[in-house]
Amino acid sequence: MASNFRSYIWDPVLIICQIVLMQCIYYSFLGLWLAGVDSLVHSSRSLDQIFSYEILGFATILGRLSMMAFVLNSLTCALGLWFFIRRGKQCLDFTVTVHFFHMIGCWIYNAHLPSTLSWWLVNVACMALMAVIGEYLCMRTELRAIPVNSGPKSNL
Repeated sequence: MASNFRSYIWDPVLIICQIVLMQCIYYSFLGLWLAGVDSLVHSSRSLDQIFSYEILGFATILGRLSMMAFVLNSLTCALGLWFFIRRGKQCLDFTVTVHFFHMIGCWIYNAHLPSTLSWWLVNVACMALMAVIGEYLCMRTELRAIPVNSGPKSNL
């Protein structure tokens, strides 16, 4: 008799749907965090804040606040990993995939790869933060005690 505990079959449709969902979560919440930053600084909203690597920097207040929005977005996306992916060992895979597609989007938007050190530092830090926190949340859920016997206990 084979055990069906934690037996998963490879489902490419599910994986593609999860990738699309995580991209939607990434850009939706990044847009919300950046809108909050824009309201603090009274700046106009632009796609440059999401895709232009020149915005992220330590020199200006808008650059520092944008970096803060990216960090807060990684925390939000870690919650997305916890709610929708639910597997600790897949958190790193989905995190790298989300950030890889973001890098491709930045590459297309700017017509070349991002070349500033601050963009790479922010994205690597956000990738690490999202993966570690998402994995922690998923592992906590996975490692909950599974009740084996719900009947009355006998005292022998």
